[in-house]
Amino acid sequence: MKKIIIAIDGWSSCGKSTLAKQLAKKLNYTYIDSGAMYRAITLFFIRNNVNWNNEEEVSRSLQQISLSFKNNTATGQSEIYLNDENVESFIRELSVAQKVSDVSTIKAVREYAVREQQKMGDGKGIVMDGRDIGTTVFPNAELKIFMDADNEVRAQRRFKEMQVKNPAVTIEEVKDNLSTRDYIDSHREISPLKKADDAIVIDNTHLTPEGQLELALQYVSKTVTAL
Repeated sequence: MKKIIIAIDGWSSCGKSTLAKQLAKKLNYTYIDSGAMYRAITLFFIRNNVNWNNEEEVSRSLQQISLSFKNNTATGQSEIYLNDENVESFIRELSVAQKVSDVSTIKAVREYAVREQQKMGDGKGIVMDGRDIGTTVFPNAELKIFMDADNEVRAQRRFKEMQVKNPAVTIEEVKDNLSTRDYIDSHREISPLKKADDAIVIDNTHLTPEGQLELALQYVSKTVTAL
């Protein structure tokens, strides 16, 4: 079967990563979590006290960052490495979640990340999820999917995910974080979150992970058959 690029965009906690991982595993594609890349950059900035309002400091810091994805043989999942350190768990912390939208609005940061992402797509056969994949990173992707879900459902999903790492987190904190990120992501000047004109919308408010995978695989099959 001919390999394609599958771009998945959408709001936070809409199941983008879940679907992308499912598709990658089923199709034997490479999964690239673009959001993890921005989170890893944010983590580096926080750890090194980088003033991201200072352009020179940001540019200098980006030159010190190396990002890569490696497959965890135990789980079968792709995990992100920051300068050869596995930071998969660290980038999911609330401290990073609260800052990542601010960092990802920076022009130099987005240009750096987009360049790295586009290199990863040179050989096709990838599934990448994020907020500007179908509009900026891969505007010519053969299949573009835009994920959506009810706001309350999204908040509950993120709350359960974060409670595992931080039992003290409240649902109100999670809701505030989601609404803030949604606003920043959709109103930023550079590559704002929006649905590509040719993207297929999947609302998974009432879908199971298995149900959304089955639906997405139908779109993949139609796309490849039409090539």
